[in-house]
Amino acid sequence: MSDAAAPRTVLHVDMDAFFVSVELLRRPELAGREVIVGHRGGRSVVLSASYECRRAGVRSAMPMTTAVRLAPRAVVLEPTMPAYRHYSARMMAIFRDITPVVEQVSVDEAFLDVTGSVRRLGGPLEIGALIRRRIRDELGLPASVGIARNKFVAKVASTRAKPDGLLRIAPEDTVAFLHTLPVAALWGVGAKTGEVLARAGISTVADLARTPASSLERMLGTQGTHLRALAWGMDERPVEPIREEKSIGAEETFARDSADTGHLRRELLRLAHRVAERLRAAGKETQTVALKLRYADFTTISRSRRLPQPSNSAVEIARAAEGLLDALGVRQQAVRLIGIRAEQLVPEGAGYQLTFDRSDGNWRQAEETMDKIRARFPAGAVRPASLLPPGSDRAAPQPRDG
Repeated sequence: MSDAAAPRTVLHVDMDAFFVSVELLRRPELAGREVIVGHRGGRSVVLSASYECRRAGVRSAMPMTTAVRLAPRAVVLEPTMPAYRHYSARMMAIFRDITPVVEQVSVDEAFLDVTGSVRRLGGPLEIGALIRRRIRDELGLPASVGIARNKFVAKVASTRAKPDGLLRIAPEDTVAFLHTLPVAALWGVGAKTGEVLARAGISTVADLARTPASSLERMLGTQGTHLRALAWGMDERPVEPIREEKSIGAEETFARDSADTGHLRRELLRLAHRVAERLRAAGKETQTVALKLRYADFTTISRSRRLPQPSNSAVEIARAAEGLLDALGVRQQAVRLIGIRAEQLVPEGAGYQLTFDRSDGNWRQAEETMDKIRARFPAGAVRPASLLPPGSDRAAPQPRDG
């Protein structure tokens, strides 16, 4: 049978409590404990929670204050973003060894179309087991894999396989499997849509599938038609290997509102380094830098500035953002949130011009060296001296946590 005639086989690979799992690699003594990854502070949210914490009701995106109340004995760890990006890149490299048709959805999950890999690597279950084994052996991390004929069902299957499991839904079993699930399992059914459906007596996927399309359209408009198709296992979207990022950004919500210009400038430099590192990792440069500010009264403004030439240097990005901050002048309201976004992205080097100013090139070289150090030692804290905590001994090496 040719690949064109073979039934489509899609895998959804989702890492289990990814940020926590990466942190446990260097803190193995915390295995089996309640662990939360996130910034401490009244406005911070949970980025990741161990399954021990989840049994206590802690969930991602939950306010940290709520999470600590639910799991008072939990160990709260600050996130180590360079480490997460490092392991994510290695994970995606494993996927691309299996098939070139990989659609990365986020830092810790992806869809794989392995239809063309079956002849070389074996059946769908063998391929799923191979991926989980390689991630465990090469990275030391757990992963759950869902296998189905399309993206939607594969995603549902991986959710049902958690934690650290493998589940295949054969094409002929798709509808029967879906019809055992609550209606909230369908993509697009959130709290508001769920309330509308509940008022109509629809609580399961089977209920929705048996509801006439005209009734669903009256209740939900075109979304009703889409949900009914999913309820019958229909999802023809292809796995798309290339997802071009239109912009790259980072932002921070302060634990306490700040009107300190020095503090805001330091935060801009920190965010600029995060954005610039992601740009270089993606092989991109930005032509426009945007500044976002949210004040204490929740008023949000954004301003942007085009760079003289495309760049992925944190120094240049920070310089532009600081110029935008200065141009806004003094405002009575303190700042609640600050962010930087790189827009109008172009391939690295596409618009580069030679310059007699050596400083920009020196900064670029220093930042690329920092990237290499972080890639080799992802848990290390390599940063500009100006971002060290006040009172730090800048001449002394920083101790590693672990």
